[in-house]
Amino acid sequence: QVQLVESGGGLVQPGGSLRLSCAASGFTFNIYAMSWYRQAPGKERELVASIVSAGGSTNYADSVKGRFTISRDNAKNTVYLQMNSLKPEDTAVYYCNKNRPFVPWGQGTQVTVSS
Repeated sequence: QVQLVESGGGLVQPGGSLRLSCAASGFTFNIYAMSWYRQAPGKERELVASIVSAGGSTNYADSVKGRFTISRDNAKNTVYLQMNSLKPEDTAVYYCNKNRPFVPWGQGTQVTVSS
């Protein structure tokens, strides 16, 4: 059974940090690029960061470049998103998925940046 389980979200003040985790199961994790996406209220889901299967190359949306870092542990079938210098506009539900074709989306993890 394919499953993605995101965790690590929460309420944080502007300038704070969070580390998100996404545990994957039911597919061969280590052969796929993985990405983090986010969806803010009233907006479409957007790509935040991607990492290749072996973890050597990453890409980021311009809005998070220099603040977020994506990484992965293929031994644990887990992808991470370290988020620093958080801004209110980072508030969203964060999801992970493999590169297309997608597997069923997880429940996501809510990140709220507010003072």
